[in-house]
Amino acid sequence: MTDDQQESGYAAALDTAARLLGRRLEPFLEPGPGEPANAADFTRLATLHTFGDAWPRTDVLDTRTRAIVSVTIAATLGTLEPLRGQLRIALGNGVTPQEIVEAFIHIEAYAGAARAFDSYQIARQVFQEIHAAEQPR
Repeated sequence: MTDDQQESGYAAALDTAARLLGRRLEPFLEPGPGEPANAADFTRLATLHTFGDAWPRTDVLDTRTRAIVSVTIAATLGTLEPLRGQLRIALGNGVTPQEIVEAFIHIEAYAGAARAFDSYQIARQVFQEIHAAEQPR
C-alpha cells in the first residue's frame, strides 16, 4: 500500500468517525505531554481498524445494528466513556431510547444487574443531554 493510499484510508476513517460521532476525532488523537512517539501509532491503528475497517462493513450488518451491538459490548465490558460515544452513535443512527432500554434489560439478564445498572447511568445521562438539547430555548 502506498503512502497516498494509507493517508486516504486514514482520512476516510476519520470522516466515518466524524459522521458517526457528530464531531471530529482529531483533537482526541494527538499525543499528550509525556506520551511516547509511538502513541500516535496506536491511535492511528485503532482509528483505522475501528472506523476504517469495522464500521463501514454495512453489507451484512447495517450501521444501526452495529451501533446497538457496540452499545451492548461497551455496557457489558463496563467501559463507561466509550459507552457514552456508542450511545450517541446509536441514537444518531436510528436506535430508539426504548430499544436501548431493552438492550439493558438483556444485558442485565446475561451480564448481571450490577454491570447493567452501572452502565445504565451513562445511558440515563445521554438521554437527559439529548432531551435538554431538544427543548426550545
